Amino acid sequence: MSDFRALYIDEVFRSLRGHKRLADGAIAQLSNEQFFATPDPESNSVAIIIKHLAGNMRSRFTNFLTTDGEKPDRNRDREFVMHNGAEREELLTSWEQNWQLVFETLNSLHPDDLERTVTVRGEPHSVLQAINRQVAHYAYHVGQIVFLAKHLQGVEWKTLSVPKGQSEQYNAELQKQKSNLR
Repeated sequence: MSDFRALYIDEVFRSLRGHKRLADGAIAQLSNEQFFATPDPESNSVAIIIKHLAGNMRSRFTNFLTTDGEKPDRNRDREFVMHNGAEREELLTSWEQNWQLVFETLNSLHPDDLERTVTVRGEPHSVLQAINRQVAHYAYHVGQIVFLAKHLQGVEWKTLSVPKGQSEQYNAELQKQKSNLR
């Protein structure tokens, strides 16, 4: 019989890889100008969302099991300010490094770790709760990245999922592929 906790960790890993793949697909379609563009003064650019997520990942997943998820050296407010001269490559390097940290941390977890307690901003969470909190947070921001990229690309947008109005064709193709595997 499979250990449900191990399956959960695998599923979280798979889900987060999917979120990253969606974000990367959206980011790749943007010009530098679009990457840094904000729709209005109260909104965030894709660049700012990436900066925030990287800061959050570093804070939450560095020494995940042994230190508070809100590291004392994190300045969350600064994550939402883009400094002059910011470079796309610098932001994407941080993005990649911190996703790697998330995946390495998840891969280091053992099923029994899910029952341990960690803190985030001094509040106790089971490891399972802390992970679920991050999956939801990252999905929320990945949705923003995809929405912004799609908006900015307009008719040039290359879909990252089932094309609009093509569900039946997509489902038929899936069935055809399944039949060929038998």
